[in-house]
Amino acid sequence: MEFNIEKDKLIKALQKVTNIIGSRSTLPVLANVLIEAKDGTLYFTTTDLEISITALCDAEVISEGKTTMPAKKLFLLSNKFNGEKVYFKCNENNHAEIICGTSNVKLLGLGTEDFPVPSEFPVTKTLKFKEADFSRMISQISYAVSLDDTRKVLHGVYCSKKDNSVTMVATDGKRLAMVEKIPQNSEGEDGDNIIPLKTANEVKRLFNGDGDIEIKFGEKQLMLSNNNVTIFSKLIEGNYPNYRQVIPASFNNVIEVSTAEMLNKLDLVSAALSDSSSFVVISFDKKIMNFEGSSSGIGEVKDYMATDYDGEKMDVSFNPVFLADPLKHSDSDKIMIKFNDGFSPVGIEGKDGFLYVIMPMRNR
Repeated sequence: MEFNIEKDKLIKALQKVTNIIGSRSTLPVLANVLIEAKDGTLYFTTTDLEISITALCDAEVISEGKTTMPAKKLFLLSNKFNGEKVYFKCNENNHAEIICGTSNVKLLGLGTEDFPVPSEFPVTKTLKFKEADFSRMISQISYAVSLDDTRKVLHGVYCSKKDNSVTMVATDGKRLAMVEKIPQNSEGEDGDNIIPLKTANEVKRLFNGDGDIEIKFGEKQLMLSNNNVTIFSKLIEGNYPNYRQVIPASFNNVIEVSTAEMLNKLDLVSAALSDSSSFVVISFDKKIMNFEGSSSGIGEVKDYMATDYDGEKMDVSFNPVFLADPLKHSDSDKIMIKFNDGFSPVGIEGKDGFLYVIMPMRNR
């Protein structure tokens, strides 16, 4: 195999695929990137057996072939080269000669026979979104995914297709984030799947351009692709809990506030907290919302902001991180806060079908 490629194209392609490679693996070939050269195109693929990523780019292919090379080492070298073009030649023993500018590198690879290549699967449904829209949906909710090892079904983002609408949900049992959107195109049967958090994070990282993303679901796998990148991933098996039952059927109180102003007040009073088990108290009063954070070792911080609330005074305690998360990931200038009392679930609603439900903390 032999080819010439622009250094910047090589770096960008490797940057897309090396992120999933772990530091430890029982299979040495999993530390490598599979490089295939054919029809004037290079294909770079990596995998950790749960997820695989393929990136492609144009190149001057002199002779076709494939090999695997140490991914992170090749990426490191490519970033240090001082030339603009990279010449790559690999022999039958998977030993590569790489020349760029004044640099000449001999890199030892491995054969392709043991490299796990993703296979095609029967597709049950297909969705099509704008890349930025789908990545945005994941960003709005993925922070709420559970990191607790005991409930595997909560380790991912729930994705449900019903009547040409897509609902995505993440929860850790203490808060729930949900977003609904109509895709550009929808084919196949209705149903739900659970996308692993690692896969969801890669989607956010790789699919954020102006193009389209196509998502194909199978029974146990999914494939996400645009013109330059393809992700194959296993799905999490199991039944996702009935998230609808934690969303109150109605709220007695609804107020509209500035997202940025509320986040600023929340960050300010959180500075007085000493540990992760601390809470902030928000008091809803006539035309005002008070914020208070305190701890015995640091002191007390108070602030307030004007609102349109006109009900009885009500104190609600929150985990400040959980309350700040949806504000940080919101693209709405204003949000709606919905509540019934100081102990029932509180809703935060933004635009574009976003809803966040958080349980108040019970003060000790």
